[in-house]
Amino acid sequence: MVSVAIFDYGAGNIFSLKNSLEKVGAAVNVITNFDNENKYSGLILPGVGNFDPAMNSIRDLSKIQFKEYIGNMPVLGICLGMEMFFEKSEEGKEKGLNVIDGEVIILPSSMKVPHMGWNNLEIKKPGKILESVEDGSWAYFVHSYRVKPYSDDVITAESDYGIKVPAVVEQDNFYGTQFHPEKSSTVGKIMLENFLRECKK
Repeated sequence: MVSVAIFDYGAGNIFSLKNSLEKVGAAVNVITNFDNENKYSGLILPGVGNFDPAMNSIRDLSKIQFKEYIGNMPVLGICLGMEMFFEKSEEGKEKGLNVIDGEVIILPSSMKVPHMGWNNLEIKKPGKILESVEDGSWAYFVHSYRVKPYSDDVITAESDYGIKVPAVVEQDNFYGTQFHPEKSSTVGKIMLENFLRECKK
């Protein structure tokens, strides 16, 4: 059984994410800092909270730095968790984790914000967590911001809201989804299984 950790920003209920990971065979611990020995095969940054408080919780509550702690361990960022991969966000003033070049911007004023609901995925290129996911599959989104990578090379899937919104990004050991896999039925289950497969390698 693969052992993974969910980082808890203290912002809300992460039970459904923990439950979904356990259903696909993971042993899951919830952690609030990186001060203990890293005994995990993967880390999940969940999609609940706001940018600045979440970034502060990572930086202020841990003596060990994020990049030092994770090394080459696979990291799955969900919604806010994915947005934290980037350099900065219009949601706050804190610096992001800066593991992917780019920024986070608010959805256009022409859209109802937050955007909530099911949208289909347009798969742009093969991705490790997209394996066995069919083009056009539906996923559940709840968000007010979107990522804007400086290179399209990291985008493996998009959704079309009248504008193209990056839905899945992958770079090195970092995997991000703008939607919530734990709320996305069978498609989300496949992606979580794919992430755990990467964690086992």
